[in-house]
Amino acid sequence: MKKIILFVAAVMMAGFSTTAMAQTSATVTGTAAGASLIIPLKIAQNATLNFGSITLLDATGGTVLLPSDNITCTYNGGVAYSAVGAKPLNAAYTVTGTMNSTYAVTLPGTITVKETTKSVATMTIGSLKAHFAGAGVGVEAVTSKLSDVTGIDNFTVGGTLTVAPAQIGGVYAGTFDVTVDYN
Repeated sequence: MKKIILFVAAVMMAGFSTTAMAQTSATVTGTAAGASLIIPLKIAQNATLNFGSITLLDATGGTVLLPSDNITCTYNGGVAYSAVGAKPLNAAYTVTGTMNSTYAVTLPGTITVKETTKSVATMTIGSLKAHFAGAGVGVEAVTSKLSDVTGIDNFTVGGTLTVAPAQIGGVYAGTFDVTVDYN
């Protein structure tokens, strides 16, 4: 009799195990999957920022405004355009990255340029502004959008050069950083 009870108990346990296993599995179909692949932003400089040759009219100093979207400068105070030497030129950049993404440009608050032979005299460039390709004349911004086809955008930079009273004549040069970041 013990053998029969053990046999019945073993059969019942096997039956419950099979039933329990069948009830714990299920399948979901059509589950979505995906990923976002971000291409690192790259920036290349195509032209340097240059206010061109400037004539010192007197010892009062002045300012030269180079708009971000063209090379027509405005001269104020004791400075004027000089047809001799370098012509004004906006800094120009190309940005590449993930298509159809927006990005922001960070420009410095000021740039200091030094006279290249003596390195004692300096001038300041401030009010730096960016103009993005396709933004329209006179439209300055800090953000833009990469092309939805190529992942490329272009922008130019301008600013205001301050010439101090009794500024020393000479060639002035300096460097500055331009940063781009995804929004």
